[in-house]
Amino acid sequence: MNERSSVHDTFVIERVYDATADKVYAAWSDPAAKAGWFQKAEQFEFRVGGREYSRGGPPEGPVFTFDAVYQDIVPNERIVYTYTLDMGETRISVSTTTIELKPEEGGTRLIFTEQGIYLDGHDNPAQREQGTKEMLDTLGVALKKQA
Repeated sequence: MNERSSVHDTFVIERVYDATADKVYAAWSDPAAKAGWFQKAEQFEFRVGGREYSRGGPPEGPVFTFDAVYQDIVPNERIVYTYTLDMGETRISVSTTTIELKPEEGGTRLIFTEQGIYLDGHDNPAQREQGTKEMLDTLGVALKKQA
């Protein structure tokens, strides 16, 4: 039997984008826009209680399943969702994410806070934070292309 563990962690990442809050919000709330910088969803219901579900991964690598439920949405200001992440048949984490959008001179400050539980050593906070930073950088590139 494998040794079980639960590692709890919170990280906060801030980015300032040269885009209005409604454009940054649309990048999260519109399935076509989101597919330009995040794994394309098989199911996408952007509403409180709605679900976002996607599967994917590197060629010849494991399949990762992202399964989220939207808990709170304030247009152009805040998105809160909970999600599980599975690698193959193995649950590797459970998280709550808050995205806050704040007006900033010339753009929008995005504050991304994730509170996660990383299970049985299959993932860890440092890897998740690094992956999230890369994801938010990809979002920045997508927003620049729209401008």
